[in-house]
Amino acid sequence: MNILVVGANGQIGKHLVKYIQESGEHQAKAMIRKQEQEQYFKDLGAETALVDLEGSIDDIAKAVEGVDAIVFTAGSGPHTGPDKTILIDLDGAVKTIEAAKQVGVKRFVMVSSFDTSREAVLEAPDSFSPYVAAKLYADEWLLNTDLDYTIVHPGRLTNDSGTGKVQVAEKVERGSIPREDVAKVLLATVDNDSLIGKRFQLVEGDTAVEDALKSL
Repeated sequence: MNILVVGANGQIGKHLVKYIQESGEHQAKAMIRKQEQEQYFKDLGAETALVDLEGSIDDIAKAVEGVDAIVFTAGSGPHTGPDKTILIDLDGAVKTIEAAKQVGVKRFVMVSSFDTSREAVLEAPDSFSPYVAAKLYADEWLLNTDLDYTIVHPGRLTNDSGTGKVQVAEKVERGSIPREDVAKVLLATVDNDSLIGKRFQLVEGDTAVEDALKSL
């Protein structure tokens, strides 16, 4: 399977591309914004696509061509304002979904926020509510397509070393999760047809990734 990782230069994206390349079963295509980011992925043997999420749907569609699945891991990051949150986390996601539809790629895995309910938007601090709202509407856009979607809602992201053990369910207690383990879950998810049409929350736990996903 050829897998397009959108936001590949992010921390989760880098882990995911590495795991894809190490799998021996799949090939990664890393969608990145800057040419100077290419070498890391070339060293892993991954293909790259130089595309800005603030560009057009047609630009993104060119990166989508030739892949079997898309994993959207992109985000504007914590140090940008609400404007970039809207342009990347919402509009960038929507344009990627539309590019998938345009090219005919059905499998789409979305990395969302832990809780994208209307209540979560209202309860979030002012500095965080634009991000939750952006993720809410990006999720809703995906839910209203005929794509083979899965939406992953990770808890608070950390840079701790991954353990390969997680807790997943439609609803779990709020907690944290190493970015490495999020990437492991994403790789296991994208190739699992039983997870199509599902969404789940993800935190650190005591169950191996593959076994945890079987419970969904």
